[in-house]
Amino acid sequence: MPDAHPSAAPVTAQRPAAHISTAIKSIDLFPVPPRWLFVRVETENGLIGWGEASLEGHTEAVQGAFASLRDRFIGADPDRIEDIWQTAYRLGFYRGGPVLMSALSGLDQALWDLKGKSLGVPVHQLLGGKVRDRMAVYAWIGGDRPSDVVEAARVRKAQGFTCLKMNGTEDMGWLDSPRALDATVSRLEAVKAEGMDAGLDFHGRVHKPMAKQLARALEPLRPLFIEEPLLSEHPEAIAQLSQLTSIPIALGERLYSRWDAKPFLAAASVDILQPDLSHAGGISEVRRMASMAEAYDVAIAPHCPLGPIALAACMQLALATPNFVLQEMSLGIHYNTDGHDLLSYMTNPEIFDVRDGMVEAFDGAGLGVGIDEEKVRRLSHDCPPWRNPVWRGPDGYIREW
Repeated sequence: MPDAHPSAAPVTAQRPAAHISTAIKSIDLFPVPPRWLFVRVETENGLIGWGEASLEGHTEAVQGAFASLRDRFIGADPDRIEDIWQTAYRLGFYRGGPVLMSALSGLDQALWDLKGKSLGVPVHQLLGGKVRDRMAVYAWIGGDRPSDVVEAARVRKAQGFTCLKMNGTEDMGWLDSPRALDATVSRLEAVKAEGMDAGLDFHGRVHKPMAKQLARALEPLRPLFIEEPLLSEHPEAIAQLSQLTSIPIALGERLYSRWDAKPFLAAASVDILQPDLSHAGGISEVRRMASMAEAYDVAIAPHCPLGPIALAACMQLALATPNFVLQEMSLGIHYNTDGHDLLSYMTNPEIFDVRDGMVEAFDGAGLGVGIDEEKVRRLSHDCPPWRNPVWRGPDGYIREW
């Protein structure tokens, strides 16, 4: 068929000059206190993106995993986020798991930050735009060590929170005395008396014989949810437990991809999926996990007892995700010691201000979080690795932390 306009010049789509594709120049890592690993990606034209690859207790392993990512992606086009994600995931042959996926998570977050900055828009615009104007948030108050939940709840209330989360128990034996559950019930009663809603985190430390009893004991108090009532390596037991309680079951911090989440969704054994954007493939993969969960009428509440970059990534996802319900914030969590807290590395901490249990949408380019690079570099020198505490029962056998 002849050209209808033979003299017309071909039309070429033009991108803003700031967005002209440029290669990745460097991928640098900064372990910083209290227990975070920041990722800095710089392009040849000087644009910088930040991500967070924190994997609590395993920082050195994640740093090692970045060797192959540098080999593959220094010199790559940072605009091709999905291609980089798929290449990193599939062409390593051995895939998944906390270490590899945490490394990929940090890189993915940094690439989204770069993409948003290059276009001058927040990441949520690149995910389809906002479906909400503010995000419901919660904070942690203890429940095990420290155990003074009433005073902690009052502090959170003064900070603007309306709901919170606390650990359900201290370490517990496989089969323990039923009296060991009484304190959990009393703590939840005390917090609710302060006018706060609360979720209870079993933390995977309660085994099935005790978890069934504890869920039944808590049911009349109507907690927001019970988190990791059993370890996610026991999907059949979680399915059984879900049939024994009306309390919403939340889990997901130890699920590292949509394939890990699939059996829980298919078994209808989880009500709230809690993938961690620093463990589960970053914004790209958790976006897919959220869409899968929506098809099963399951809510998303990203796990995030981590730093400001991870939280900003969570909130960008939350703003554009229909089935998002609640966001964890690590403000004042007991891991954040010696003056190193959620806001410590930020140049714009006001974006995380909490009012009436909500954080307003923020519209800065990329992830929207400003990072004090000088402070990051300074505190990263000789940063000691963080390790999980070791708990043992009266018989000397190790217990789940």
